[in-house]
Amino acid sequence: MQENEESIAEIFLPTRTTRWFEIISYTQDEDNIRIVLEKKNIPPINENDKDKKVISKGFSEITIKDFPIRGRRSLLTFKRRYWKIEGQKELLKRDIQLSFPDTQLEK
Repeated sequence: MQENEESIAEIFLPTRTTRWFEIISYTQDEDNIRIVLEKKNIPPINENDKDKKVISKGFSEITIKDFPIRGRRSLLTFKRRYWKIEGQKELLKRDIQLSFPDTQLEK
């Protein structure tokens, strides 16, 4: 995403969203604006594991009903990425708060 586009996107998206996610698509109709964001491929690896092989394990999605934009409901779909370090059981994910407390989340 170009620097100007990223600055504009930051106005409408939750704080620091463009740091961890990139916009991959958007659509609009009479009632809704839908923005799909995909987590950047930056695994949260600690110093002890930095030389180990990291395997992408796919995505999970959540959709947030956010504040209206231009009179249309805005729906933000976040595709959260997961990783696994070869030889370990637990999945790696970055714990990023995507919405303010008490806002509505959907699967």
